Amino acid sequence: MSSSAGVATADALTYERVSLTADGEPCELSPGLFGARFALPFALDHVNIWLLADDGWTLIDAGLADQPSRERWQNLEGFMAGRPVTRVVATHFHPDHVGLAGWWCKRSGAELWASRTEWLQARALALDASEDFVAVGRRFDHRAGLDADQVEERAARGNLYRLRVTLPPAAYRRLAEGDELAIGGDSWQVLIGRGHAPEMLCLFSAERNLLIAADQVLPRISPIVGVWPGEPEANPLAEFLHSLATLRQLPDDCLVLPSHGRPFRGLHVRIDQLVAHHRERLAATLEACRRPATAVEIMPQLFDRELDRHQLGFAIAETVAHLNFLLAEGRIERRLDADERLRYQRR
Repeated sequence: MSSSAGVATADALTYERVSLTADGEPCELSPGLFGARFALPFALDHVNIWLLADDGWTLIDAGLADQPSRERWQNLEGFMAGRPVTRVVATHFHPDHVGLAGWWCKRSGAELWASRTEWLQARALALDASEDFVAVGRRFDHRAGLDADQVEERAARGNLYRLRVTLPPAAYRRLAEGDELAIGGDSWQVLIGRGHAPEMLCLFSAERNLLIAADQVLPRISPIVGVWPGEPEANPLAEFLHSLATLRQLPDDCLVLPSHGRPFRGLHVRIDQLVAHHRERLAATLEACRRPATAVEIMPQLFDRELDRHQLGFAIAETVAHLNFLLAEGRIERRLDADERLRYQRR
């Protein structure tokens, strides 16, 4: 199914008339470029996968390593018949993107293409069964302000990442900022998005005026920009906002293919919305620091809904990201109290 003209919406984005469904055939969005939707067992209930036809197929992301995703790929084999999978591009290390990349590379002989940091992160987490992994998570959660039962409940889960991915290949082809990929007769420029992931791949084709945006720019939600136990002093929000400024140099009318949500046009508007969203959250975070408070005590100012176990970790990570941003700007201060809790207060 080919896309036709878009439909204007109240949020000033223009959505393409395509039908990406978790059980349907891939939709053609540009000559030889197809999108397929895969279901996810989370609140964020799907991920978009892109397939580029050349002499073989280039898969851009591979979905979560669960049985429904494997069955989805098997159901698509008829559509893909006649062309082998020759390249698997992993935009970033998150399980819904790289989960079945190792499975595909092993069964097809295809190379994995990724940025260095994302490949290293995926390999390291997929192999990490250490007690140290659990220990740093426990310390992070305690310092954030979770109670003892919550800390132990989360620690008991261990490394969930390993359950959601197949082992990425031991060798890969590196993609770096500014590289050019030739696929289907067109040139694709490699752009790097940061903040949501450390070195996420985005691909832009000037000939098609099309951006494969991964999770860097999503049409309806803000991607998670969080601080995680392995790098508690990180400032991913600063990196995210800088990356958005870089992407704003692309044409506003390019077709944006996000990993979650519908393809759309209106890149600059959406970037402005995302920046405004985080500026509002920073203001709310700063207001919550009028008196000394832990990240968990500040969190309800940013998340005014009930959080399930899966979402709780994301909410803590995002709250700490906003706090670390304000710390780096010198607008708040932080202290580690006798109870081993980190408390934040505005200057």
